[in-house]
Amino acid sequence: MEAQTSKVVLSLNAKEVDSLKDGVSFKKNPEDGRCYIIYKSSGGFKACKNQCKHQGGLFIKDIEDLDGRTVKCTKHNWKLNVSSMKYVNPPDSFLQDELEVEMLDDGGMQLVELSPIDPWLTDPREPLELQEGEVKITYLTHACMQLQLGQKHFLFDPWLKGPAFARGWWLLHEPPADCLDRLCAADLIYISHLHSDHLSYPTLKVLSERRPDVPIYVGDTSRPVFWNLEQSKVKLTNIRVTPFGVWQNVDNNLRFMILMDGVHPEMDTCIIVDYKGHMILNTVDCTRPNGGRLPEKVDLMMSDFAGGASGFPMTFHGGKYSDSWKAEFIKNERKKLLNYKATLVKSLQPRIYCPFAGYFVEAHPSDKYIKDTNIKNSAENLNALINQLSPDTKTWTPKPGAVLDLGLALKDPTSSEAITDPPANAKIYKDSWEFDLYVDELNSAISSEIFKHESWIQFYYSWAGFQNYNLVVRMIETDDSFKPMSNGYDYLVDFLDLSFPSTRPDREHFYIEVKNRIGVMRYVVLHGGLWDDLYIGFQNRISRDPDTYHHKFWNHFQTQLPLHGPDWDQFLLQVPPIQETDALNYGLLNYCSIL
Repeated sequence: MEAQTSKVVLSLNAKEVDSLKDGVSFKKNPEDGRCYIIYKSSGGFKACKNQCKHQGGLFIKDIEDLDGRTVKCTKHNWKLNVSSMKYVNPPDSFLQDELEVEMLDDGGMQLVELSPIDPWLTDPREPLELQEGEVKITYLTHACMQLQLGQKHFLFDPWLKGPAFARGWWLLHEPPADCLDRLCAADLIYISHLHSDHLSYPTLKVLSERRPDVPIYVGDTSRPVFWNLEQSKVKLTNIRVTPFGVWQNVDNNLRFMILMDGVHPEMDTCIIVDYKGHMILNTVDCTRPNGGRLPEKVDLMMSDFAGGASGFPMTFHGGKYSDSWKAEFIKNERKKLLNYKATLVKSLQPRIYCPFAGYFVEAHPSDKYIKDTNIKNSAENLNALINQLSPDTKTWTPKPGAVLDLGLALKDPTSSEAITDPPANAKIYKDSWEFDLYVDELNSAISSEIFKHESWIQFYYSWAGFQNYNLVVRMIETDDSFKPMSNGYDYLVDFLDLSFPSTRPDREHFYIEVKNRIGVMRYVVLHGGLWDDLYIGFQNRISRDPDTYHHKFWNHFQTQLPLHGPDWDQFLLQVPPIQETDALNYGLLNYCSIL
């Protein structure tokens, strides 16, 4: 069985995208002559091949359609509503296979085809009856689930200790006391993506000391999940990079398949587990898992639900970003997410649904403003909405240590014995996090030798490799309250020519001002880390002029930085030795006095 692939089937430039009218457009690929249908609405774009699913006929515009949503097949007059991708004549016949629509930084568009689109249908298995106790799913914390599948123990995304995103996220739920023993006893582990609330090096360090050879499965993403394993000093010896859309057989009864995300294929993945023909779907953090095509009527589905996993808008200030604007925006975004997840569950009709992967808290006292502002969805509210929309789906709001017996739940969804809650005296919420241990490690970067030399700035941004973009960024090192440090750096980067001017250039340009906590920023610079630690971890404050999101800039520093960190040893060999008097004053770029 070959790996699932993605292929660009049509590219439009910005001018061609602008010329698309609302409703249905037909576009031909000039290279191979194949034709595609694009539907434009206020909600964005949808696209599909110009090919009827019935017998492969070509579609034309339907002159009877006044809304501009329907096309008609020239063979047998079948009609397709392109806004829903449903065939309306005959009704309830087929769903049209959608193409993934990718919008490009320059305003262009690509249509992408996943092949095969439903890889889980390869080699189908008839479900066998499950015995009581044969399949048990235990929620540990956040996105970490332990699956007992017959004799095998399979663990998802173990973040069991320490913070994520530098020092911005901490575990909300107290995992069971033996959670690290369970981790080290696992037969196999799946890590969905490289974000530190899923790939937790403090957690994996424990595993490396006790069982470094446990098979850890990751998807074959363009940015490797373990891109910085060497830098982490964690020794793991059995990482298995797995092709997308291919069944991986564990034993006669158990197999799994990793799928890519349609929106972030370079990074995000999700997984389907099949035990004796019973499917468990875990979409994790995927925005559009498998390009929106997922198996229906699985036995158990789990997904994220909470929202709040971004610095926007909490870390933004100036202009419209008042507390009341943020509160209204967050309320609307959370509601949209809740409705989207509930609608997705309704369309896929799983037997059981479990919201997870949203149980984090901005617990550090310095982040009280974020914690108070960044209101998240509750699992209870989502499940209540699902119970209304899709009453045949059983919902489960997990507590740490709670166990779902899949066999019992499938036999009798109303059975109280299907779910075992943790003991009444079990601790549900964490109330201590060892802040100092982890914050001190980050702050140890402040005194690194490299920061005694002002030229680290040019060395670092040259290594980062982002330029030819009309954006000027001012970076200011601050204390925990985002007050500029008297002995911190304050500098400009002009990304048009990668220069470091003392004042903003005279030409028209986009401008961003970023205040970063000094310990986190220097740790990220020193180790060549991704800026997710700063942005998703709420470790900076941002203002923009004009108020424009620069996807190309943020995407580069969040996902595209070089796989190997800056060679600071080489840097220190190049720079002249620092004088002792200079060492006392290093890092002062008095930008403020210039203004």
